Amino acid sequence: MPPKHPGLPPADTANVTATQVQARLREAAALHQKGQLEQARILYEAVLKLQPNNPDGLYLLGVANAQTGNPQTAEKLLRRAIAINSGNANYHYALGGTLQTLRQFDDALAAYDKVLHLKPGLPEALSMRGRVLLELGRFEEAIACFDALIALNPKNPDAQNNLGLALRALKQSDAALAAFDAALTVSRNRVDLHNNRGLALMDLGRPDEALASFDRATALAPRDAESHYNRGNALLDLKRHEEALTCFDMTLALKPDSATARNSRGLALQGLARFEDAIQSHRSAIVLNPDYADPHINSGVSFLSLTRFGEALASFDAALAVDPANTAAWIARGNALQALKRFEEAIQSYDRAIALGAHNGDLFANRGGALRALSRLDEARSSYERALSEEPDLEFLNGAYLHLKAELCDWQGMPVGLGQLAREISESKNAAAAYVVVRLIDDPALQLQAARRWTQTRFPGGRRSFAPRAPGEKIRLGHYSADFHAHATMFLMAEVFECHDRDKFELIAFSFGPDLDDGMRRRAVSAFDKFIDVTAMSDHEVAELSRDLGVDIAVDMKGFTTDGRPGIFAKRCAPVQVSYLGYPGTMGAEYIDYFISDPVATPRTNLTDFTEKIVYLPNSYQPNDSTRVISKREFSRAELGLPDSGFVFCCFNSSYKILPAQFDAWMRILKAVEHSVLWLFEGHPAAVSNLRKEAEARGVSAARLVFAARMPLDEHLARHRHADLFLDTLPYNAHTTASDALWAGLPVLTCAGRSFAARVGASLLSAVGLPELIVSTQEDYVAKAIELATDGATLAKLRLKLQHNLAMAPLFNSKLYARHLEAAFEAMHSRRMAGLGPDHIDVRA
Repeated sequence: MPPKHPGLPPADTANVTATQVQARLREAAALHQKGQLEQARILYEAVLKLQPNNPDGLYLLGVANAQTGNPQTAEKLLRRAIAINSGNANYHYALGGTLQTLRQFDDALAAYDKVLHLKPGLPEALSMRGRVLLELGRFEEAIACFDALIALNPKNPDAQNNLGLALRALKQSDAALAAFDAALTVSRNRVDLHNNRGLALMDLGRPDEALASFDRATALAPRDAESHYNRGNALLDLKRHEEALTCFDMTLALKPDSATARNSRGLALQGLARFEDAIQSHRSAIVLNPDYADPHINSGVSFLSLTRFGEALASFDAALAVDPANTAAWIARGNALQALKRFEEAIQSYDRAIALGAHNGDLFANRGGALRALSRLDEARSSYERALSEEPDLEFLNGAYLHLKAELCDWQGMPVGLGQLAREISESKNAAAAYVVVRLIDDPALQLQAARRWTQTRFPGGRRSFAPRAPGEKIRLGHYSADFHAHATMFLMAEVFECHDRDKFELIAFSFGPDLDDGMRRRAVSAFDKFIDVTAMSDHEVAELSRDLGVDIAVDMKGFTTDGRPGIFAKRCAPVQVSYLGYPGTMGAEYIDYFISDPVATPRTNLTDFTEKIVYLPNSYQPNDSTRVISKREFSRAELGLPDSGFVFCCFNSSYKILPAQFDAWMRILKAVEHSVLWLFEGHPAAVSNLRKEAEARGVSAARLVFAARMPLDEHLARHRHADLFLDTLPYNAHTTASDALWAGLPVLTCAGRSFAARVGASLLSAVGLPELIVSTQEDYVAKAIELATDGATLAKLRLKLQHNLAMAPLFNSKLYARHLEAAFEAMHSRRMAGLGPDHIDVRA
């Protein structure tokens, strides 16, 4: 039984007067004010037992229940009080507070409106009304309340703070900052004000100033979890990931059940490239709050970084199961699907994000990449253009857009665009992927800058030590490629693999490309001692496998080209790592030790334009398969779309290699050589159409451009018989296509540029003994082409010389090439065994 209060009569309540009841209420209220809520509550209940409809008793008991965690009971009592006396503003005010606790904000708003009807301008009611409007997302109306309060008292810090919160919610962060600053002039040591000021500064993209505010908050309240959390997020924005991690660890020490802090901690670990740890942190956030979408998304991002694309997709799907309208999850899902080469589905995910209102540049840029992969180049261009309109300074977007325009031979604005791109790269901006610069700009220094930026942003590497190796064993060569099938790389390299000295070398293939059952794939499998399909493995797992297998020299045959996996090399899969054949330029990566070249492709004056040490092979760096078959099929000119007579210039390079200056030179040649035609590879229909238009614009009939469709390699080689001269491109030369022409007996004319990719043609021609077909200016290029087209005797002599040299010159001597390449590998290995770092290597002929 509850104790009886001694002031009440023991049994007879009929004679209790109103004065006595009021005295008891005053006594209870005094206890209430002293914080003795349980004793006060007992007195209130005793009063109401005597007078059940006493409105003040109902009101005060309601307040006591609200204060002791019984808001439902409080609401009933307060509504009974109001039913008896609806004109008491205090009753409505207390009801409003109780309804706020119950998160019945619309009803709470009605209660405060009643208070203000009864007592217009009451500051406390204005304040609470504004807070309820904040909860309801009715920010403009909330601002009106806080403005009214500030008009009554400009030095009201609560009103200024709440005004700032409403303004910040409306993304009026400058005005919000001013409100928080006004509040701080009155209350300099309020932790919440410093935190709110910092958050407004974060909204404004001023994380350094925000950090100062959070520093003040943590100094005032060293054990305030929210302040440490906010400070960590500012450090994240500043990319000070180690310090951010410390902040989140402090937050969690103070508040272990904070799912948001665990999520942000995962982001700090991502920034430190500790992706496995990041996933664990995000998973712990999900355990605390399974309906929190962000850690699902962020764990997916870590899986993407680990090239565990299937798990990434599952994470994004989990996020969408929690929040189907989460645009970030739809975008990330598209990225995972694109990594899995499920491009149609990726586009559907991006389109879903757009339908939900997303419009950030990354979304449209990635969507453009998926469309490009499907050869839907016109749509891709539109998507890139939308990305540029949303975020003109988005990293690497400008370069991707210009490269796409080059693929389409859409040259409007191209010279200006390339000039701007070069300026941005020279200013150390992330303007273009490394491969874009190699293809579009003949400047080795700019290519180096772009490669460094690309590597640091996308494929940062760490250090790793390797145990000493026992001498005398075979050198284990690991070759890493997606192209162990009918692909240009295998057309060049297959015979070299077969010619390696197995007494000295053990060959291991790490294949992360399609498992196609074709002749080149079968040759590759049989050429290696071990052939391992690592397509489903992460970069980390491939690197770990390589180390477990004891690979001495890891050869990256892809670099930054399509389907390349530089991340394997960033993990240091072998003590010596080499860039070879696939990527025609520096990778700008400290973890790539050597780049295999030759003295023509990389003059010694260009050594400073590489982070790698250069290995100089004595002839061309490029191998060639001397067993390639040329079909005996005899094509007629008509079958190939060529006129019955007239000189045939040809270039079977991809369309992105044809830039305006090169095309200008070609049109000058056609104008000078009557009845001649230019035979080109038939790429995208839009590129064909644009080239025809560009020819007409230069006064050359579009009919003089003939386009060659794809056909089997042996037949493609055979059709070269109907061409008279192959015209190389600048700044990105023909590589395999030039070797194809030479192997088919077709002379190649090249203009040597400054960078590696612009000197490949010169390298090949030097190795096949035709240096007279190398020129150094576009003027000489045009003049030489015209001379050869109009001097049949000179051209015939060149053809005879080429036919003779095919059997004698080193370009197509795979056995000789293999010996030189092995000498290079032995020199690299010897330096490592001697404890020496990489250095330039000259292989003697």
